Amino acid sequence: MSIIVEKMGLEDIDELIRWRMTVLREVFSIPEDEDTTALEAENRRYYERQLEADAHTAVIARENGETALGCGGICYYQEMPSPDNPNGLCAYLMNIYVVPGRRHEGIAQDIVSRLIADARTRGVTKIYLETSEDGRKLYHDLGFRPMEDYLKWEPLK
Repeated sequence: MSIIVEKMGLEDIDELIRWRMTVLREVFSIPEDEDTTALEAENRRYYERQLEADAHTAVIARENGETALGCGGICYYQEMPSPDNPNGLCAYLMNIYVVPGRRHEGIAQDIVSRLIADARTRGVTKIYLETSEDGRKLYHDLGFRPMEDYLKWEPLK
């Protein structure tokens, strides 16, 4: 088995959208029969803008260069420079997914490692992510640590 993780571009946008919707359906438990047309359109606009601006790197893992087994992405943004991030460059790791039945074979590690390498070539030293309990060990093994003193704002209802 030979797994190759390759970068995707605007020419791959239809495949990127299919993978993104697969991830969202699983993570958010969206039923297969639910209309996601508007969500798909927003994701398409995101990819068009961010890939064009080189502010997002999307990758896909293929077995023997053919069968797609998983995907991942990382988006880049600027925050104010600080002692722990002098250049202010940050990244957010997202959309890491491997098809059921092929998990725990190192494919996700290959995807994440490829995205970390992409971030490092850009001078990024601050990478964030959200994870499920299932993914925690993978990220820990790659050097990610829990963050303290962070809160997430949610609009009051």
